Amino acid sequence: MYEYLEGVIELVTPSYIVVDVNGVGYKVFSPTPFAYKEGEKAKVYIEQNFSDNNGFTLYGFQSMEAKGLFLKLLSVSGIGPKSALAIMAAEDSDSLAEAIEQGEVKYLTRFPGVGKKTASQIVLDLKGKLGDYVQKLDRQVDESVSPALNDALLALIALGYTKKEVDKITPKLAEYNAKTADEYIKKGLALLLKK
Repeated sequence: MYEYLEGVIELVTPSYIVVDVNGVGYKVFSPTPFAYKEGEKAKVYIEQNFSDNNGFTLYGFQSMEAKGLFLKLLSVSGIGPKSALAIMAAEDSDSLAEAIEQGEVKYLTRFPGVGKKTASQIVLDLKGKLGDYVQKLDRQVDESVSPALNDALLALIALGYTKKEVDKITPKLAEYNAKTADEYIKKGLALLLKK
């Protein structure tokens, strides 16, 4: 029914936010509530869920890709909204996809509400299906670095390096005052190949 809500963040709690849209406060559960700031205007991408116990519940995300990842997790038998939120809150998308691709069932059981059977089901249902979501989630602009460096970081991820690997070399790259993304990419590849 709702695609997104755009309004002022009235309240931020450890599990949900309240979005004021024209005087109506919507309680929205989020895997990353502290990504929002009280008093700021925000667009929150919404998924609505209905259960006999709780009635209608709203779940909110910072991007369409994050919402897509949530829906993929929900499609797995044995994963409900609370488990999907807990998985997304506890892990960056890159590590999660890597664990699923490698079939790391034991790793997945560390999430709340995920036993061995559910972890196996996650691998079975989602292996090979998360690439698009993860790449798009990882392609978000990092405003703390120069545009040239940010383009280079995105290019390194596009070349197949994980976000974790690229994050490790970012401080060293930031010290290297290159003028163009190409210079940063060359330096980045040299650092990554050293490892």
